[in-house]
Amino acid sequence: MSSTASGYWFVVLPDAEFPPGLLARLRDRAADEVAHPSGRPWLLGAWAAGQLALARVGDRLLALFGEASASAAVLRVRLKRARTLTGLESALVGVHGSFHVAATMAGHGYVRGSASGARRLYQADVGGVTVCADRARTLAWLVDARPDAARIAAHLAFPQLPHPLAGASMWSGVEAVAPGDALCTEPGGRGRTAGWWQPPPDVLPLAEGARELRDALREAVALRVRPGQVVGADLSGGMDSTSLCFLAAESGASLVTATLHWSAPGNEDREYARYAAERLPGAEPLEFVPADLPACFAGLDEPRHPLEEPSCLLRDRAVQQRLAGELRSWGAVLRLSGHGGDHVVMPPVSYLHSLLRRSPRAALRQTAGFKARGRWPLAATARLLLGHRSYPAWLTTAQRRLREGAPPGGAPEVWGPYPRLPVWASAQAAEQLAALLGRAAERELPLASEPGRHAWIHQMREAGRVAALLHEAGTEAGLPAHSPFCDDAVLDACLSVRPEDAGSPWTYKPLLAAAMDGLVPGRLLNRTSKDHCNAEWHQGLKTHRRHLAVWADTSLLVAAGAAEPRALRQALLSPGLNTGGAAELESTLGAEAWLREVAAHPEPAYLAARRPQKEPSVDTTAH
Repeated sequence: MSSTASGYWFVVLPDAEFPPGLLARLRDRAADEVAHPSGRPWLLGAWAAGQLALARVGDRLLALFGEASASAAVLRVRLKRARTLTGLESALVGVHGSFHVAATMAGHGYVRGSASGARRLYQADVGGVTVCADRARTLAWLVDARPDAARIAAHLAFPQLPHPLAGASMWSGVEAVAPGDALCTEPGGRGRTAGWWQPPPDVLPLAEGARELRDALREAVALRVRPGQVVGADLSGGMDSTSLCFLAAESGASLVTATLHWSAPGNEDREYARYAAERLPGAEPLEFVPADLPACFAGLDEPRHPLEEPSCLLRDRAVQQRLAGELRSWGAVLRLSGHGGDHVVMPPVSYLHSLLRRSPRAALRQTAGFKARGRWPLAATARLLLGHRSYPAWLTTAQRRLREGAPPGGAPEVWGPYPRLPVWASAQAAEQLAALLGRAAERELPLASEPGRHAWIHQMREAGRVAALLHEAGTEAGLPAHSPFCDDAVLDACLSVRPEDAGSPWTYKPLLAAAMDGLVPGRLLNRTSKDHCNAEWHQGLKTHRRHLAVWADTSLLVAAGAAEPRALRQALLSPGLNTGGAAELESTLGAEAWLREVAAHPEPAYLAARRPQKEPSVDTTAH
């Protein structure tokens, strides 16, 4: 299956009767349709050739949307072994990539996204039956849903939302299916969720785990590129993007790389990127300085089509659109992004909590290194190592700490950072977010029993969530952005490694460095610096101060009761007085922008035009 510059969308219907008006509304916008064996509609949407692999064996149908290593012919062979839906995942073992799965057998349905969350899934009740889609906004359009006030309030929180609040649908009546869960529908149309993914045992030593990661990344990149194909790629000179570039070159891609050189003294991306480009055969390096690009936050006065949810991508969305245009002008058909590398290959340091119980000497030695490097206070370090609070208890504590400022210094919290609200968030917003946390504490279990493993999986899913938004934004700009680090096989490879080997206070990304040893030059693997664009960020806010003043005076967050007008105005016009850093302000800007975009574009752009219907390909060539 291959990628194209157009995105796909789909709705999955159970094998049940629907109100005629519902089907008519969907068919009016869908370019493609696949029926259940019963003849009732199953898949409706729009997808290009190569974005769907479809196999049929008797009354069983199996479909994969996205980038998958299995063709329709291969799927047909595998489907013969899966007599029931319970055996479907066994039949998909070894299929790598980033894709959705849909199946129907004897009136029973099965749909899932990816474990990373890079391929998301949502559900809604429509006339007493469960309908699901790859985009929450499709279902919101179908059932005339409105943005959910509590979920808007939650998006003011920073630095991140915890599980299960992160990745929730923004629409009332539309619910997210959690990554790692599948939606199963009965013949009557009712649906329930069930887990399909479990993390692998974390038992591999570094050397063995590095081989697994190298193989997984190599397959992830090779799946997306072809020999001689022009491929755009980010090249910061950092380990993540650089590794993907060398893997793409190994697969025969004709690379056009993009490097940003921000103005801060001591930034080194350009130097390292040039060193890498000189060693990438046939690569065409493109370099950009701030004067070549739109300012940060450009386009505030031009509401675009909204993404699935508010995000921090608002900061450089115009920049990325310009880069996509430049790469396209060189013939690039897709763009490789190193996004997710930081989240996937390095475990959060809370793995020390469990390591202390398995190997006290190793835990204390590594803790000493992290404590010295991060200047952790002794009391905070002791809480990290010895804390015994359950995850529901942690969520309950998070309710009480929404208004507390971050401690001036300290070891990370064992289950992850507490969400905090900015001072301009209203009392209503605080109550709504506290209620969401309280309900989660009553019914949610952690993603793993060990706090460090829970935090690592959540960190990976946060990467996958943003990867989905990057792909959506890139597709809108005409150049889909692919994040191979967020493929499920890559996640599994990293999670199979002992966390004390993958994380270290003395070396940077030891797992990825070992995986790329011999392929990426050692100088690049030994880099420990990271560039920043603080000057450009502040200059962007200053440049667009007039637009921010308009936002403050006409804020939809204020209209929704989520923000206090006077405090919000001060935050937008005097960002230097804010104490929560970039994340504090960007969460609010992302939420405000999303509300404005939804108001400006009440109907999704991808539903606006109906393409001529065509028969789906049932024998997509394997790659």
